[in-house]
Amino acid sequence: MRVQVLCVGRLKAGPERQLVARYAERLGPAGRAIGLGPIDIREIAESSARRADDRKSDEALRLAALLPEGAVLWALDEKGANLTSEDFARDVARLRDEGTPSLAFAIGGADGLDESLRQRARRIIAFGAMTLPHQLIRVLLLEQIYRAATILSGHPYHRG
Repeated sequence: MRVQVLCVGRLKAGPERQLVARYAERLGPAGRAIGLGPIDIREIAESSARRADDRKSDEALRLAALLPEGAVLWALDEKGANLTSEDFARDVARLRDEGTPSLAFAIGGADGLDESLRQRARRIIAFGAMTLPHQLIRVLLLEQIYRAATILSGHPYHRG
């Protein structure tokens, strides 16, 4: 099952970009062994619309246009469900085992995700109730996707 990470905003050079690249690279071999990956990270520029609702709507349309046909969408949002790493891995494995061709994750910009994209998502997940910068969410998401691959393959990286 392919994995897409669809993001509003671009990562600049720095530690966040290095960590994202590190986890994406580590996922390659770990994911292949269990039918997960490759991972494709797609970025769109933040909308320049004046109103927050217009920005979210514009960004949602452009993120939705990046969704592959047949992809299951999970949205990241501070009001989403908090999952354990084991729950996350189990749910990813369930989609893979059902023959889902692609799992896409959407990360919104500074204003969050538009309701149209949230409603389209099969799942809305959070990394806690705090508002976090999209750059850090991207790092956390890549780490959890890698962690899911290690949990599913029985690798000792996850010792929870």
